[in-house]
Amino acid sequence: MKRGSLHGVVCLALAAALLVPTWRASSAFAAEGAQVSEKRSAVSKKRAKKPAPATPSLYERLGGINNIAPLVDDVIERSYASEVFKANPRIEEAHKRFPKAVYKYNATSLACMVMGGPQKYTGRSLKEAHQHLQVTEKEWQELISIFRESMNGFKVPPKEQAEVIAIIESTKGDVVVPVKAAVNP
Repeated sequence: MKRGSLHGVVCLALAAALLVPTWRASSAFAAEGAQVSEKRSAVSKKRAKKPAPATPSLYERLGGINNIAPLVDDVIERSYASEVFKANPRIEEAHKRFPKAVYKYNATSLACMVMGGPQKYTGRSLKEAHQHLQVTEKEWQELISIFRESMNGFKVPPKEQAEVIAIIESTKGDVVVPVKAAVNP
């Protein structure tokens, strides 16, 4: 088929499609024709709208594992050196007993996963991992402070810092022992 004749066929098909509702207006199919036209119009509108680009996850905005892992490493190093954490003999014993490299690996996996990354945390629940440590409000605030210092050092933007802190704060009930339940070491 020649290009000119193909063009003619397309024009005829378009003209016929445009005339169909007019032909049906005088028949019993008028309502059906209107419904078909409305459906075509709705489909055309949907196709015309492009989906809004997906917002990058916190994981992506922080630069993925290559930026999150050094941040977690820094937080853990600071926490091991913290006098506030050293004052709790349960935490101090856990720091001596539990291999730091495993702690960093698990913490990085968990951080990446909750920030929208592809990593999967397979360790114990936060409640199970922390209940025996008797973490106090003071120690919790030290952790938040350490995270803020680390994020400032890595120049994490304020919006992302707020999101990280919100994620951490959402776990407080699983980590901090209520005042009444806290036992002297």
